Amino acid sequence: MQFRSAPHMLFRSAEGGPLEPNVLAMHIQPDEGIALRFSAKVPGASMEIRPVHMDFLYGASFGTASPDAYERLLLDCMLGDSTLFTRRDEVEAEWAFITRILEGWQQAPRPAFPNYEAGTWGPAAADDLMQGDGRRWRRL
Repeated sequence: MQFRSAPHMLFRSAEGGPLEPNVLAMHIQPDEGIALRFSAKVPGASMEIRPVHMDFLYGASFGTASPDAYERLLLDCMLGDSTLFTRRDEVEAEWAFITRILEGWQQAPRPAFPNYEAGTWGPAAADDLMQGDGRRWRRL
């Protein structure tokens, strides 16, 4: 998540250019964690601003990786704990809702979809979408 810049910038970066926006990044599988990047004033009399990085990685902080989702579900199943499982009537109600959506999609013409090769960073249309209003993808 990239935060918006302040409407009136009181400071500039140490290099003299505009400050980078604050970013909150959430890491998902396989290395779960949270990263926060923001600008902070360097202690002292100078008006120097530098980016600060704060990272939390689950595996690095606790010395062990969290169990996979299926490991947790299988363990709960073996222990007889159904807390994380969905009841049958709830699943049937969800499918009744989704079935109407699927039927609507079958009747509507298929929209053009910008496919891309596996292992790449996505279609060019995704880059165009971000650049249209001055944003860019972040490679973490």
